Amino acid sequence: MIDAIDLTRELIRKPSVTPADAGAMDVVQHTLAGLGFACRRMKFGEIENLYARYGAARPNLCFAGHTDVVPVGDTAAWSQDAFAGEVVDGVLIGRGAVDMKSAIAAFAAAAAKAIAAGQVTGSLSFLITGDEEGVALDGTKRVVEALAAEGEVLDHCVVGEPTSSETFGDMIKVGRRGSINADIEVTGVQGHVAYPHRAANPVPVLIGLLAALQARGLDTGYPEFQPSNLEVTRIDVPNTATNVIPGVARARLNIRFNPSHTGAELAAWIAAEAELAAEGTPCQVTVTPQISGEAFLTAPGPFTDLVAAAVAEVTGRAPELSTTGGTSDARFIRALCPVVELGLVGRTMHQVDERAPVAEIQMLQAVYERLIARYFEAFAA
Repeated sequence: MIDAIDLTRELIRKPSVTPADAGAMDVVQHTLAGLGFACRRMKFGEIENLYARYGAARPNLCFAGHTDVVPVGDTAAWSQDAFAGEVVDGVLIGRGAVDMKSAIAAFAAAAAKAIAAGQVTGSLSFLITGDEEGVALDGTKRVVEALAAEGEVLDHCVVGEPTSSETFGDMIKVGRRGSINADIEVTGVQGHVAYPHRAANPVPVLIGLLAALQARGLDTGYPEFQPSNLEVTRIDVPNTATNVIPGVARARLNIRFNPSHTGAELAAWIAAEAELAAEGTPCQVTVTPQISGEAFLTAPGPFTDLVAAAVAEVTGRAPELSTTGGTSDARFIRALCPVVELGLVGRTMHQVDERAPVAEIQMLQAVYERLIARYFEAFAA
């Protein structure tokens, strides 16, 4: 048997700040190998990834998560060493306590019990990456591509992201909005402010473009999704002089979009608006889009019902099925199978003194135990 709290503390003590691994993946691999999982390290670039499977039959229930964490910030502001994994008054404090080393430990502990009880009548698998908090190029995305090319089948997946909102188990994620970033650069002609006819100021072009983009109401929502939103996240004019018309102006924006749109359609719209903004001026506008992921939804059905029922058994209340929040690696996994996200309360993730009550980690393990048992009862028949 595995003690989820001890395993979480062991993982926290590996300072795996993206892209460093610091031995965290070795801990996961050693733990799963001890349970009889066949473990494969899948390293892409400098990123450590792990795919581990117990059993060969279907259905294959996969748990996905990440061992990498964000930087600790001001170390002096922490009440405990961020990588000590101390338990104070029943609360585990440390970077990764919530996001999401505790979920990996809880599912491993639940898997150990299921294996010992003979409940795994198909397969259990783990897809663990070290590149979720970073650029996410050499992590789950690459592993999913490799598994798909090999013909590996995942029937359903649970991602251990901290999805609970206010109290444990009040929310699970059944989808996410898509995300696109766009870097915009307007190039004009630098000159003296007293002689504007000899220059081409890129700032009005940039302002006009941003105004046109923000003026469009992208949509009013989509079934199960909130409305899409566009946010300008940066404006930069590298000019320190008061008497110089700048030669360049830059901006960055992000759009979180529901299934009313695709990333490619939004990128094409931004490019078309950029062309209109520069029309009739000597300025040139360059747009560089980056699509982080498309919107997706795991439709309500037997799998989502099963996950919600496992939560309700432990907490006594039905969770909300939500698509709110940012992106996660579920956006890559959904190419292989239906996916939901279920984890702890995310209130302190990425904060100083990130923490999780020991009792809630144990409740998460209990939910995972019921989920595994229910899954093979329902889908292995």
